[in-house]
Amino acid sequence: MGRANAGKTTILQRVCNTTDLPEVFDGEGNKVYLIVSYTDSPGCHDIRNEFVFRSNEGFIFHDSCGFEAGSEGEFNKMKEFVMECSSTPKLDKRIHAIWFCIPMDAYERPITKAEERFFNTCDTGSVPVVVLLTKADCLNLLALEKLRDQGYDMKGAKARAGYVEKTLLIDMQECIAGQLHQCKFAPRSYLPLARMNEVESSDQCTKLIMYTSDALDTVALQKLLISTQQTNISINIKYALKVY
Repeated sequence: MGRANAGKTTILQRVCNTTDLPEVFDGEGNKVYLIVSYTDSPGCHDIRNEFVFRSNEGFIFHDSCGFEAGSEGEFNKMKEFVMECSSTPKLDKRIHAIWFCIPMDAYERPITKAEERFFNTCDTGSVPVVVLLTKADCLNLLALEKLRDQGYDMKGAKARAGYVEKTLLIDMQECIAGQLHQCKFAPRSYLPLARMNEVESSDQCTKLIMYTSDALDTVALQKLLISTQQTNISINIKYALKVY
């Protein structure tokens, strides 16, 4: 979930280790359409539809439209779906975790009314919400600008940009967490993600799977997630050592 152009589809592709676009099914398993081009702009699809990648059909995703320009009706549909599927006793209809994307290229205003509204009105019950600070590598440009403003030449700025970027990210995460933890239904945890648009981003996917696993309430769900992912076999080994 999250605003448009927050990198939602890219994350799903990386988790399923593919560059292909997903197939889409309705809640009854009927194919709706095969995505040829994709946009997460408002009104583009129904959150109740199921997104499945052929590279890993064990994962079933539901993708929200971008919040910031969505209508009242779209937001209410999303809220109804989340609250219904987080509490349903039907296991095949239940959602198990929510990834909420906040892009760091919007660092001037990372939290908008849309995010505040979601975390103040959407009760996800025992379903954890993990906030993903996507496009964290965009802060490198901000770091360079700050260093250049301080008088460093480009060579000197590039040499120091990595440290400044990490500091900016820590400050940004603390700011976002501070704001969202004042909401009624605060997220469970936060994870920065960088360069997810690159095919070789398995380390980021590993962090995402492990953070999500830690956020889940039951060992059974943790095992299900770990066994379903195919990004990195070492995750299965780490989890086995952690549990046993």
